[in-house]
Amino acid sequence: MAIATTRRGFHHHGITAVAFAALASTLGMGLAQAQTAPAKPDADMQMVLDAQASLKPKPIETLSAVEARKQASVADGVNKVLKTTSQSTKPQVLVPGVKSQDISIAGATGPIPARVYTPAGRGPFPTIVYYHGGGWVIADKTVYDGGARALAKGANAVVVSVDYRRAPEAKFPAQWDDALAAYKWTAANAAQYKGDPATLALAGESAGGNLAVATAVAARDAGLIKPVHILSVYPVAQTSTDTPSYNTYADAKPLNRPMVKWFVENLTNSPADLKDPRLQLVDANLAGLPPVTIVNAQIDPLLDDGAMLEAALRKAGVPVERKVFDGATHEFFGTGAVVQKGRDAQAFAANRLKAAFGTGM
Repeated sequence: MAIATTRRGFHHHGITAVAFAALASTLGMGLAQAQTAPAKPDADMQMVLDAQASLKPKPIETLSAVEARKQASVADGVNKVLKTTSQSTKPQVLVPGVKSQDISIAGATGPIPARVYTPAGRGPFPTIVYYHGGGWVIADKTVYDGGARALAKGANAVVVSVDYRRAPEAKFPAQWDDALAAYKWTAANAAQYKGDPATLALAGESAGGNLAVATAVAARDAGLIKPVHILSVYPVAQTSTDTPSYNTYADAKPLNRPMVKWFVENLTNSPADLKDPRLQLVDANLAGLPPVTIVNAQIDPLLDDGAMLEAALRKAGVPVERKVFDGATHEFFGTGAVVQKGRDAQAFAANRLKAAFGTGM
């Protein structure tokens, strides 16, 4: 069902979705067209969604942030599928050859947790700073372990997965401040973990896909070392919930429009925050950013966010490649243990990063 936008929800600002649709069309990168019926997930993707649903998570938009963080995630659905099919759920078995350790790093206002993934070998390895999803309110590095660990393996890189502060305990822009602080910390300390501080990339999923791009902008403005690549997986890139994909997938699983509005209400201090280019990325000054890879799921309210971001990057002269995975839903990137499109997306992303690192395809 279509849910009207509210003053506290996302809204149109600056360059509208309609204007971006026209721009994207001229670039040959049109937005998803409104569909008479939503697409259906691939069978293995649906199996994960069914497994998550069997754990009976409550709609997070009806809960407090503390309660919402306790609900079953897509990662829990993956683990249930693995158990049902008598497979191991241990990350080190699912992604062999990658070690991980939990550490504390410097955030913007104090220490924050992080998890460092290190591939086998002597190194030094290219280093990826990775930001998890969860609408800046829920989830953490453990929920998003699958995607980060797969990148360490596939791209043969050290990955630093950052547990930035979450809303509503820390309101906007605390998450962006921590993301930049984590990038600075990694540039200064990567060598301690077999990382090459001269070869850095940024990556993230969903809310973290936004943080990856926004951090590159902030690093540019602060005169920090430039990342060689940005991987932005189904990012939040603008502040309208009235795009074609939001309308088609307003009730989609595992992400839908009521959830996004709940995230925003927990995150923002006032509607004025929605005009900030850190949230409204498509209005940010994107010039001079490194090449960007955008991964989108077809069955996702954020599908058109990816198209709009691609168009904005192209307009700014930034090299960008975007790939849409049909039959996949939001959160599919970390499901590679049981979902083929998840594995495909991980391989695509890893190859793009390796090309940027100069370590081959």
